Amino acid sequence: MTDQTLLSAHALSCLRDDRVLFEQLSFSLQAGDILQIEGYNGSGKTSLLRILCGLTLPLDGEVRWLGENIEEIRGDYHAELNYIGHAPGVKGELTPLENLRMAHALSAKPRQLDFDEALAKVGLRGFEDTPARSLSAGQQRRVALARLLLNETRLWILDEPFTSLDKAGIAYVEQLLKTHGEAGGVAVLTSHHPVQQTSLKRIHLND
Repeated sequence: MTDQTLLSAHALSCLRDDRVLFEQLSFSLQAGDILQIEGYNGSGKTSLLRILCGLTLPLDGEVRWLGENIEEIRGDYHAELNYIGHAPGVKGELTPLENLRMAHALSAKPRQLDFDEALAKVGLRGFEDTPARSLSAGQQRRVALARLLLNETRLWILDEPFTSLDKAGIAYVEQLLKTHGEAGGVAVLTSHHPVQQTSLKRIHLND
């Protein structure tokens, strides 16, 4: 790992429904850093993640990847990004296997892997060919999390990744984050769950 800053936010401000959610928010993340965004409901956690993804523009400020404004390098930036929103983003008419194959085909940096093995790793062995709409909320979340195994992205942005998961699922996500950080990746996540990571940083919105 190097001391190079990968992701940084500079004086970000966010306005929603004529209300300032946060302002002058800045941080920087180097290889191996995991950042947990905390705050009460409506404080702007999801809005911040969408700004970091480049899906929403901030009122003020900018987000940089490797020192460059993400708006100027959108293609390269999104090739490095794996985003899982609060909703799992799983197509109900497709099976877990088909969902993964589709996500893999769309990935800018696909990793060679066995899709059945990837589903087994997230606890979905035996559900490969079940329509996703028939799965529980926790199982659908596991399908979404399996997308983290599909590619070589250095940046993970995760909105409440522990939602609907049991203890085994929570432990697995924590291990995924640990492995990602040790490999030089960075992650930003929101969660009401107390995240256990040695490289964890925290920001509480509206402190």
